[in-house]
Amino acid sequence: MIEKKTVCQIVDEWLEGKDYFLVEVTISPGDKILVEIDHKEGVWIEDCVELSRYVESKLDREEEDYELEVGSAGIGQPFKVLQQYINHIDKEVEVLTKDGRKLSGVLKEVDEMHFVVAVQKKVKEEGAKRPKLVDEDLSLKYDEIKYTKYLISFK
Repeated sequence: MIEKKTVCQIVDEWLEGKDYFLVEVTISPGDKILVEIDHKEGVWIEDCVELSRYVESKLDREEEDYELEVGSAGIGQPFKVLQQYINHIDKEVEVLTKDGRKLSGVLKEVDEMHFVVAVQKKVKEEGAKRPKLVDEDLSLKYDEIKYTKYLISFK
């Protein structure tokens, strides 16, 4: 069986000096290898083909038979690595917390421990007839959430 560590090393070699980053490598039974990459501006099919050929040139089909698929992390898919959070700062995201709250807001800050999302909240000010929307910054730790993903909007 092909080792994940080996594939990751090969992909890291190809990524060197490029603006792409590795999101995930999965190897399922039967040596089906899935490599997901991402880029701040999106992933080009030509680069997926180039990476696929590079990986194939480093693995020996005579030694082990495998199936290889290289693609982008996919828009609308949950974030898997910190770089995806960083790339979506100032963009709208959807967050599902482990306690079941679904939040939509603008991703404001990101670091290794937590991230901040500005959500709109209705607040009725004293003396006002109607509540108005105000932004509230929520700080969330990664272990408090089920997922975060880019919120696709067609406004």
